[in-house]
Parts: sequence; C-alpha cells; structure tokens
Amino acid sequence: MAKKIKDTDYLAISARVRAMETGLLTRERMEQVLEARSDDEAVKILQECGYPELDATHPEAMDAALSAAREATLSDLGDSAPDPRYIDIFKLKYDYHNVKAVLKADAMGTDADHMLMDMGRVPAAELKEAVQTGDVENLPVRLATAVKEAKEVLDTTRDPQLSDIVLDRWCYRDMDDVAEATGSAFLHGYVKAQIDAANLRSLVRTLRMGKNVDFLKGVLFEGGDIGVDAILAVSEGGGSGLTELYGSTRFRAAAEAGAEALRGGALTHFEKLCDDAVGDYLAGAQFVPFGEAPLLGYLAARETEYTNLRILLLGRSTGLPADVIRSRLRASYV
Repeated sequence: MAKKIKDTDYLAISARVRAMETGLLTRERMEQVLEARSDDEAVKILQECGYPELDATHPEAMDAALSAAREATLSDLGDSAPDPRYIDIFKLKYDYHNVKAVLKADAMGTDADHMLMDMGRVPAAELKEAVQTGDVENLPVRLATAVKEAKEVLDTTRDPQLSDIVLDRWCYRDMDDVAEATGSAFLHGYVKAQIDAANLRSLVRTLRMGKNVDFLKGVLFEGGDIGVDAILAVSEGGGSGLTELYGSTRFRAAAEAGAEALRGGALTHFEKLCDDAVGDYLAGAQFVPFGEAPLLGYLAARETEYTNLRILLLGRSTGLPADVIRSRLRASYV
C-alpha cells in the first residue's frame, strides 16, 4: 500500500514556493510594463523578472516562449512535488486542447502541428498519432474515452463545436477525478470554482445569443457548487434571478457584470471577473503555511501571469489605450 502523503511532506516545497512567489509579477511591475516608453523597455523589464525576450510583433514566437516558461515551471516543481497529480491538474487541459486541434485539423484536411502544445501528460506527437489512428489504449483512461466520444460526435454531426463540448466535459470530469483521488479539499474547491465559472459564462453567452434552455443544458457541466437546475431556471426566466443566484458567492461581481452584458454591455469585463473569482478562491492559499495549497496557488498564479503578459504585450503592440489594457488584466496573486 502506498504511503499516505501528509501536509508536512510539503514543508520543503512549500518553503521553496514561498521564495518563488517573490518573482511573480506584481500589479506595480505590470504597470511598469504597461507604461514603458517603448516595446524594448517593456521587454527589458520582463527580462529582469526572468522572462526571455518576448516579441509581441511575432505572436507565435511569443506564445512559444511563454509555453517554454510554463513547461519549465511545471517540470521544475514536478520533480520535487510529493504527489505528481497536483502537477497533472495543470497539464491535462493541454491534452484536451491537443485532441481538439487534431480533430479539427483532420476534419479540414490540414495539419495540426502548429496548434499543438507539448505541455500535457501525453507528448503531443504521441497523442496526435493516437487520435488519428484510433489506437488510444495507452492513453489515460478518461482521455481515451473522451477521444472516442468526440470523434464519434464529430463524424456524426460534422460540428466541431459539439465535439469541443464533449472534450470540455471530459476534461472537467478528469480534473474532478484527479482532485478526488488526491483527497485534497483545496484542489476539489479549485475544480469546482472553474466549473462554476464555465457554467456562468455559458449561461450569459447563451442568453445573449437567444439560445433555448435545451441548448444550455447541453453545454453545462456537473460538479460545481451552483447546481445545474438552478442555472437552467435562470435561463428559463430570460436571465431573471441571475444576480440573486450568485449573490452570496464569490461570483457575485461577475454575475452583476453578466447581467449588464445581457442589457447590451461588453463581455470582456464579465469574462475578466469570472477569472478573478477563480483567482479569489486561489488567493486563500497564501494563508496556508504548508501543504498542497501553496503549490497549487503558485502554479495557478503563474497561469494568470502568462495570460496577463499576453494581454499586456499584444495590447501594446496593437496600440490599445492603456486604460483598456488595464481593464482587461486579471487580478494578480501578489
């Protein structure tokens, strides 16, 4: 029987993560990047923070550099994490992304290589071959089942959106399985928060598009703290009760922005507040002295940081006003 992992087994890595947190981009440092007089100055600031040269005029190269930084972080901490499943929770989404990319490329008669991200549990080339040949026996069980179902849906309907929904549903199930297997209440809460954010987005988007309840039912995910039936009831009421449903949750501000979006407001602020609500949950890790929570909080903070860097640099390169860029930045962990 495997030895049960205790919080105290994370003493060393928790101390290391606390030291690494000092290298996260603070709101003040992001402001310096935003207000830099030139792109070269912005890049220099980020290089002082340990990033490679990031050139937003070449988005693919910039994304590749950020992907390399992400992979280095996961690999570094994965080597010292007592339970590798806490690293897997941040890797598995790339497996599902890669499956989507391969299926869509095959359906269009193109090659998926430029869309693949080699940061999942399964090497991208190996996963591509498994999807294309149908030989999925060596894939993780949940992923293998997802590939089979998504291919069947795509072959039957020729609708890539439906196959994406299938893959998203299996991705959340996979994450939920990992969380349950670790026994971590903090990780389970993180997964629930992500599902709640995804469902709130779906509710607001489908209402804006004028889709019916049956359509929404097909894109909602089980497993969040906000029940699917309650969300469907809001949809049946045309959005009535939206702010009341989320009023006592960390998604209150996002729901209020969603209600405004239903009246014709922009979706960008709503999307940001959904992400910020998940970040608010993770911020609790800063008050946990040791255990898996500091590790999870740090890895998620890095994910948010990469998102913010893309928003910052691409916004600057396209000449967006500073206030617009600033309004789109996700809440910082530090």
